[in-house]
Amino acid sequence: MGGIGKTTLAQLAYNDNKVIEHFNLKVWVCVSDPFDVFVIIKTILEEIILSHGDVEVRNELRKELNDIKNLNQLQIKLKDALIGKKFLLVLDDVWESYPKWEALNNSFKSGAPGSKVIVTTRDYEAARVMRSKAIHRTMELPKEDCWKLFVKHAFHDSNSNAHAYLELEAIGRKIVKKCHGLPLAIKAIGALLWSKLDVDEWNKVLRSEIWDSPINATDILPALRLSYKYLSPPLRRCFAYCSIFPKDYVFKKDKLVFLWMAEGFLPQLQNKTMKEVGDDYFLALVSRSLFQQSKHDEYVMHDLISDLTKFISKEFTLCKEDDSSCKFLSTTRHFSYSYKTFGTKEFETFHKAKGLRTIVEINSWSYRTNFFSPNIRCLRVLILSHNSGLTELPNAIGKFKQLRYLNLTYNPIERLPNSICKLFNLQILDLSHCMALAALPRDVHKLINLSHLDITETMIMEMPIYLGKLKCLKTLPTFIVSKHSGSGIEELGKLTNLRGSLNILDLQNVEFPVDAKDVILRDKYLEKLELKWRVDTSASENHKIVLHCLEPHSILRSLSIYGYGGTSFPSWVGDASFSNITSLRLEDCKFCCSLPPLGQLPSLQHLSIVGLDGIVTVGCQFYGSGSSSMKPFGALEFLRFEKMLEWKEWFPFEAENEGGAFPNLRELQISGCPKLTGELPVHLPYLVQLSIEDCPQLVVPFPGASSRHKVMLSDCNTVILNESSIGIQELDIRKCSELELPMHLNYSSLECLTLEHCHSLKSFPLIFSKIRELSIMDCGDIESLTVGEQHEHDLLLSSMRIHWCPNFAYFPQGGLRAPNLKHFSIWECRSLRSLPDKMHILLPSLEKLKIINCPQVESFPEGGLPSNLNEISVENCDKLFANRMGWGLQNLSCVRSFSISDKSEDVESFPDEGLLPTSLTYLSIRGFPNLKSLEKKGFQNLTALKELMICLCPKLEFMPEDGLPASLSTIKISLCPLLTKELERKEAPEWRKIAHVPNKHIYY
Repeated sequence: MGGIGKTTLAQLAYNDNKVIEHFNLKVWVCVSDPFDVFVIIKTILEEIILSHGDVEVRNELRKELNDIKNLNQLQIKLKDALIGKKFLLVLDDVWESYPKWEALNNSFKSGAPGSKVIVTTRDYEAARVMRSKAIHRTMELPKEDCWKLFVKHAFHDSNSNAHAYLELEAIGRKIVKKCHGLPLAIKAIGALLWSKLDVDEWNKVLRSEIWDSPINATDILPALRLSYKYLSPPLRRCFAYCSIFPKDYVFKKDKLVFLWMAEGFLPQLQNKTMKEVGDDYFLALVSRSLFQQSKHDEYVMHDLISDLTKFISKEFTLCKEDDSSCKFLSTTRHFSYSYKTFGTKEFETFHKAKGLRTIVEINSWSYRTNFFSPNIRCLRVLILSHNSGLTELPNAIGKFKQLRYLNLTYNPIERLPNSICKLFNLQILDLSHCMALAALPRDVHKLINLSHLDITETMIMEMPIYLGKLKCLKTLPTFIVSKHSGSGIEELGKLTNLRGSLNILDLQNVEFPVDAKDVILRDKYLEKLELKWRVDTSASENHKIVLHCLEPHSILRSLSIYGYGGTSFPSWVGDASFSNITSLRLEDCKFCCSLPPLGQLPSLQHLSIVGLDGIVTVGCQFYGSGSSSMKPFGALEFLRFEKMLEWKEWFPFEAENEGGAFPNLRELQISGCPKLTGELPVHLPYLVQLSIEDCPQLVVPFPGASSRHKVMLSDCNTVILNESSIGIQELDIRKCSELELPMHLNYSSLECLTLEHCHSLKSFPLIFSKIRELSIMDCGDIESLTVGEQHEHDLLLSSMRIHWCPNFAYFPQGGLRAPNLKHFSIWECRSLRSLPDKMHILLPSLEKLKIINCPQVESFPEGGLPSNLNEISVENCDKLFANRMGWGLQNLSCVRSFSISDKSEDVESFPDEGLLPTSLTYLSIRGFPNLKSLEKKGFQNLTALKELMICLCPKLEFMPEDGLPASLSTIKISLCPLLTKELERKEAPEWRKIAHVPNKHIYY
């Protein structure tokens, strides 16, 4: 049932702090109908790309992704992206059956043990065929929970005591009863009544005839229809306009407000701009629960609310979001479609929509020239974004005299026609992320009504001349300073109404520093400011004068300075009067010899200092000389120092021992500081994450922190675990040549440990009583795991990985006592001769076992493998494979997945009779150089097999004589040239053996 809280429940889990800390990667995808595997995988990859910190890398990865048009390539890309990552994926609102889910699920198998997929669906069958480990049915809310939810949304906080409103409570309970336990309906009707405390108003809602309307006739909940009915007329119009969005479409506040503005829905008030009025309208719809926040600056409508907008606007809005046909009417005013849903035939009725005001393309691969028909005279909004086929606009764009909003974002567009400068009513021109666009038309200054111009992330190197004539311009995210007359920094000073965000590039082009005085940023209400110089080879006093003149208004929240060439910062940087700054970044200011007094900024939460090569010491000047009652960096939560090539010492604040500076610091990162020695700040009571990388002279101690959770150390010569490290929950140590693990310390808090490229360890003691995840990778000298007498106890391990340790040879004598171990993976351990003893007894919970490239392992341990195993992979273990008939897999009734790979040249037929367990549903056979046929006796008892994958078997020609099991639903064959050639002929015997399989994927 829709609106019952499935998505909300998933969101609570997704956003839980423990969940956030547990997973390396989290991705949320709205699926809905149809279930498009290509689109879903692409969306997942886009989310992964967004998690990358480097903007240039993000853009390059995004370009690579947009070039992929083949599903198989996309699946490979996703598998590579997930390798070794413990991920959480939420697929929201799924409607699909087994085959497509299997095609998607196969891409997830490269993730690390412990990865999870959560699915929300209204269809129980969809949940069942996905072989969910647990299915949770969301039920209607109990009566009292319904009332509590209603009270939360219907009553002001100060009046939340229902006893003060006995009459309203009696009416309210009757209204809640009509919502039938659906949280979405309760929230919507409660938000409607929040502003109405009159008994008559509540009775009107209770007695409305809408409650008696049959839901089947419209599929719209009565509570939602009532919520719309009681909106003010301006809000109704703005809300109904949202019918132009497909289901699950994610939108941002500013973009939607721009749409309303362009359509003329927003009045111009004396004391507020149209943008501010639109912001108020937007927040009103959020407060009514008609818009739901999905991320910090993104919103979405629930499917049922989306249905409501389309029901309201069906005569005027055409939203093409599926494969059904559509027809334009003379009343059609607003139109949107996505790339998979619109063909040439759809335009047969396009000429009827002469009053069309809105065209929105969503993720299209090719735009339609029909849009520039001379019949379309009333167009106000044209959005052609994310359109890989759009490289230029036709000159006909200049005929849309009523156009207010033109959005061409994320297109490979190379040029704009000069006719665009005839659009005198244009208010919004968004060209951001047009990576091939190199210039704007010369006469852009004639667009006298332009209020928003965005050229962020384009190839534009110079602003058009006389931009200062655009007196209505309020938002200009990017301004590029030129040396040429008419496009220098003086034009920026003429734009007196700028607000929001501003990024000023190429400040080295300011020829006369005094010209920067005319910019007067102090009078512009900017919340975010970025100032960028191209890095010079020598210090420049001109830079200091320019930066001094560019002092912003104290309303500023975010400041970034790049490439500044002065030897010191002007006094306004770090001045306590900038009490609203929460984020600050200094990068590549290579000639600065001292840091500004940033400790004086009372609201600063996020600070990054990167590439300041002139800094040798960090000390008292950094902390500032503010009020004695105010602790330096009192609000700071994140601090990063990176690429500080000359930095040698960090002096503590003078009151450090008494708990002085950084009282709320939660994350500290230091990387690329090759000369740094000495000590780090000692008293960091709320530190939860410490990361130190490429600081070879720093002997890493551990700052005292009562709540520290995660420590990551890389490229540090010496790491010493001491008493201060006791509180660590997650420890990741990489490329540290000297690592000391004192046996006497109490490691009772440590739950996750990763060691990589730590070559000083010859044996690893299992002294961590509560460790749950252990990864030892590429530690070339390690030979064994050991357990001392004083540490002989059951380990709490749930996951263990030992990878690329060529000298590793021994597990503890007597076996691993790990009753909770579920995932056990051993890769590239070429000296290992045997697995742990007594696995069938000591590892009763083991579910997944991977043994890869361990050529000396001869057999599984005496007693066999644990009975709960459900996934086994054995790859390139020559001696183990030679003894395969002694594996005893037939005794393992829980095994569902089995993968086998071997380079044995004497295997011509596989699998052997009786080798595989009858419970298998997935089988992968790969890398057999001389395999010629699949053995029919090996398949005859695999009656549950659903998916078969065969890869890299160059001599394979024949399928089993009697064909494959009837249960098989998917077969994938790749890099098997002889068999693939045979299967090209549909009349061939081998094709007949697989003809019954519904899903066949055959690749060369």
